[in-house]
Amino acid sequence: MQKIIPFALIILLQCCTLTQAQQKDSLLIKNGIENPSILSTHHFGIFSSRLNTNFKYAPPLKATVAINYTSGNNFHPYVESYYPKDPTVRAQQSEVAWNIRPFHFIDQETTPADYLNIVIDAVIKEFRATATIPINQQHEIGISLRSYLITKGKYPFSFFTSDESIEWFHSHVAGGEDPFGRRYYGLNQVNFKYLDRNGNTLELNNNTFFLGGIELSHFYYPKLNINKSRRIFLNFGTHVGLNTSRFNSSIDVGISANAIKKLPLKKNYELNIATGLNVLRKNLINFKDVMDLGNNPYLGTFEAEIEITKYTLKGNYNAFGINYHIQTRYNKKEEYDYFKLIGKWREINGGWQNGVYNLYQPLSSWNFIYTYGTPKYMLTLFIKEDLEVNNAPDFQTGISLKIPIAK
Repeated sequence: MQKIIPFALIILLQCCTLTQAQQKDSLLIKNGIENPSILSTHHFGIFSSRLNTNFKYAPPLKATVAINYTSGNNFHPYVESYYPKDPTVRAQQSEVAWNIRPFHFIDQETTPADYLNIVIDAVIKEFRATATIPINQQHEIGISLRSYLITKGKYPFSFFTSDESIEWFHSHVAGGEDPFGRRYYGLNQVNFKYLDRNGNTLELNNNTFFLGGIELSHFYYPKLNINKSRRIFLNFGTHVGLNTSRFNSSIDVGISANAIKKLPLKKNYELNIATGLNVLRKNLINFKDVMDLGNNPYLGTFEAEIEITKYTLKGNYNAFGINYHIQTRYNKKEEYDYFKLIGKWREINGGWQNGVYNLYQPLSSWNFIYTYGTPKYMLTLFIKEDLEVNNAPDFQTGISLKIPIAK
């Protein structure tokens, strides 16, 4: 963000306000920052109803339908984890660095402990359809259907997110040769297995397709004096998600709050700055025994974005946004103090522990988003990169088409 803020200030110093006519015309096709779904293809997250941030000023003038496609490369080598049950042993483990803890499991009577293991190697593709319906000038509802395909990620269908592309980048640009062991384990394969601490097994194979869930959202856009005086817009959302996979048949609920600042500029430019917060209560209701997909019952998200827009002479626009997204950890923080991880740390250059270790870390990513908009459609492309190298996913791309369907 340090490079983004000066860039925005330079634009503000060099530009002045649009005429009132230009501002009025721009509202006909541009409604704040209309992002596609930029949620990660996280191997736990795909089974829950995570929340997309809403950076619009108001409900759309017409009902719209958006079709999203995204592809992400997820990779975690096989790792095992033990969780001692004895409080004395836990206290002893907490005094030692996680990678050299001395705990050795013998049996449940001698060294009682919970156990899990996980390996993730796949290119996960999400297909999402969303209908947004305005109720009036202050309310809208949204219905979203999401599904997933597990693949090996071969060319040409996963050109940017394939193992070959990522390892070429590591070998020739940054990261070094095979930093996480993809080549060691083999490229272009699916190895997606998880044994949770309750003894339940999740396993997906190449070309496995499943319906992830159906989500219902309601957004309220209050009419405030600051909408006109300061060009600041707020919205508040309530969310319900029905998860339909056999691994997590459940209902999630959530709330969200978002703020957008609009800065009209001269020469048909416009700057939008936005922030948003949301909280999801996972598995409020379970319909049957479900997988332990993270024992932290709440997922919180903070998101910030800056977007610069250029309107064309024909009234269309090009917009480029830089988005920062961070989500809270999937597992309870206190377990980090005493877990014991076992993996092939000698054979792998780094990241052998990520499959479990990153369940105890906040997950952050940067998203770079380009949008071309007209009154008839909006086409968006984005890339997602985890600069913290959590590999969940390592690299992700997406495309979205949104069109109005009714007056």
